[in-house]
Amino acid sequence: MKQEQIDITAIDGAASKITVFTADHAAEAPVLICMPAMGTAARFYEPLALPILREGWRFVTADLRGVGLSAVRVKRGVSFGYGDMVGSDWPAVVRKAQALFPGAPVYLLGHSLGGQLSALYLAANPAAAAGLILVAAPSVHWRGWDAPLSAGVLAGTQAARAVAELLGYFPGRKLGFGGTEARGVIRDWARQARTGRYEPRGTSIGYERLLAELEAPVLAFSFEDDFLSPPRAVGNLLAKMPRARVTHVTLAGDGLDHFRWVRNPDALVGMIREWLPSDVV
Repeated sequence: MKQEQIDITAIDGAASKITVFTADHAAEAPVLICMPAMGTAARFYEPLALPILREGWRFVTADLRGVGLSAVRVKRGVSFGYGDMVGSDWPAVVRKAQALFPGAPVYLLGHSLGGQLSALYLAANPAAAAGLILVAAPSVHWRGWDAPLSAGVLAGTQAARAVAELLGYFPGRKLGFGGTEARGVIRDWARQARTGRYEPRGTSIGYERLLAELEAPVLAFSFEDDFLSPPRAVGNLLAKMPRARVTHVTLAGDGLDHFRWVRNPDALVGMIREWLPSDVV
């Protein structure tokens, strides 16, 4: 297995690196691009590399802005939101992967927030990838949780926004949720939790309409014991894509929850293999 870090530059100039995992694959082997959960470094997903490469595919990981190999460091006075990441970072990652593996089909594999933003990116750029794989990626609208947890989701997300507005950023590592997050990210996250709609601040792109028009194949995984992303909340994100060709799989078992699935990826990789078109695998 070959592993290489490659510099990328977002459309707005923000620098980062992607990590590319390859072996001796055919030129047309698919490329899976992994976009992380909030506050989670791309290196967390390295356990996925070996089973993916065993299938004969390529694997690329990228950090969210402000995390891991991203040159951006979140602090008071440094802010960005969903629109910046979807409009600047996602295109840089996808275009670099396409340049490295010309002609190979590209699939976006997004975990949690990385899945939500991958859905927004593909909705706005439907030709950018051959399909979308979502892992524990919910709509964070508070009604996706059962009471009384739903009230806690609403209260917690809005409290996080208040903290971010007060401090100029969200100290998630100190508070036990997420990482050190930009005020704009928390604003967009809290707004979607409150309203159920993806309406990032600072952009006029109609993501709700574009999601409703998306016709791409989508494979979504949820986990029965995932209180951060229950199957109903995942279903609420999928419901925004009525024209997409959706396959939603809910898994149960020890070691399968919002984060621990990364340590037990074989079942997911096998299902991805079954889902991919026969001429790709």
